[in-house]
Amino acid sequence: MNTASMPAIETFGLGKQYRKTDKPALHNLNITIMPGEIYGFLGPNGAGKSTTIRLLMNFIQPTEGHACILGRNIVSESTEIKRHIGYLPGEIALYPNMTGRQLLEYVTDLLPLKHKNNVSKLAATFDVPLSRKINTLSKGNRQKIAIIQAFAAEPEILILDEPTSGLDPLMQEAFFQLVRDVKDKGGTVFFSSHNLTEVQKICDRAGFIRDGKLVAQQTIGQLSQSAVQTYDISFAEPVPVGELKRLKGAKVISNSAHHATVKLKGDLKPFFSLLARRNVHAIDRREIDLEEEFLSFYKGKR
Repeated sequence: MNTASMPAIETFGLGKQYRKTDKPALHNLNITIMPGEIYGFLGPNGAGKSTTIRLLMNFIQPTEGHACILGRNIVSESTEIKRHIGYLPGEIALYPNMTGRQLLEYVTDLLPLKHKNNVSKLAATFDVPLSRKINTLSKGNRQKIAIIQAFAAEPEILILDEPTSGLDPLMQEAFFQLVRDVKDKGGTVFFSSHNLTEVQKICDRAGFIRDGKLVAQQTIGQLSQSAVQTYDISFAEPVPVGELKRLKGAKVISNSAHHATVKLKGDLKPFFSLLARRNVHAIDRREIDLEEEFLSFYKGKR
């Protein structure tokens, strides 16, 4: 089957209703992820991220809709799909009495490696002690071993649930680089997160889920363009506070005799037209705070 032109992951009204709950854990999810895309699936705890991943992996079955991975049905063709997927669960449960090396040898017997030295390279990258039993390892080192087993066979698709949990900042950067390498080779990465910074770093696109429903999908570029922008302006004259406040979409959050900080959303032309008529010493745009944008989705303000 030629999978190069078809979606890597596609869901059609996918949903899950558990018997003992009043509302569905996931409802009417429609997403399309193309090969070579890094897609972040964001939401607070309990939003439906892990339910979505368990459905895609066929650990639980949908009560509405369906989904395909590489053109194959996630339920009826699950066995074949798993030959093409690297999976990292949100709650790591590894064989405690095995060493890291034994576990990885076991896993790679099930899904053989394309390059025999890949496990060794990954272990060196993450600096993980493979000779120790898993039950003696820290949470961070157990997470590293779980990441290695997901990436070891160089699968076409990676489905990762909170992959950076337990990793220190240096190891997070190593993980991000690993994800970028997968993308460079044409692979697809779908990962859930509530870490707002990491999505900005590596994602092409993000979906925002709240209360089991997808509330928005945007590229990181689109999100940045629609975000509130903050400017610090130094004037050679008294700040025209009244004029700034009358601008549509503007909010003056602080000002002194000759300095103002203004938040803006929407058309910037009136703002810059006003400044062009004034004697401005300096203007500085702050880095867009995507965290604030993400939180607006979580709190239902969008």
